[in-house]
Amino acid sequence: MIRVIGGIYKGKKLKRVPDTRVRPMPQKLKEALFNIIQDDVKGCVFLDGFAGTGSVGIEALSRGAEKVIFVEEYFPAIKVIKINLAKCEAEERARVIHKEFNRAVIQLAKEGMKFKLVFLDPPYKLLDERDPLKVVKKREVLEPGGKVILRHYHKSRFKPKYFELKKQTTIGDDTFSFFE
Repeated sequence: MIRVIGGIYKGKKLKRVPDTRVRPMPQKLKEALFNIIQDDVKGCVFLDGFAGTGSVGIEALSRGAEKVIFVEEYFPAIKVIKINLAKCEAEERARVIHKEFNRAVIQLAKEGMKFKLVFLDPPYKLLDERDPLKVVKKREVLEPGGKVILRHYHKSRFKPKYFELKKQTTIGDDTFSFFE
């Protein structure tokens, strides 16, 4: 079961995507992430890339993010994100984009969107093939002083080229890499 763990929607139960290709973030991991970024969330514009169930973006809304943009390519996940936003009555502070991540970021850049926090939780195999941080850098959607947070497998050989790695936190098999 997925729950919102803090803020105004605390305790709300969120729906899962009934597919093993979508791996929701475990509660312990989500709690650790928000303990680290809590000071940056309030009032920010947050991008939840590869959003899955939307639980990370909804947690950001619950903890005071002004707006969250959810980007997801897999249609069953899009339906679940919309259901979860409705459960929290958070639709007015959210936007759900059903597109491949790079195309969505290009669209957002054309609209002039800037984000204080960009959270990326791509399929682990994707990092072997391409760098999702490249489009964020190239399209300049990160506001000055903003952060990119990448969740990846702790044994990943991913080498970032476009942002400076500031911090890494590993919990179990997962690592959060923080870039500025």
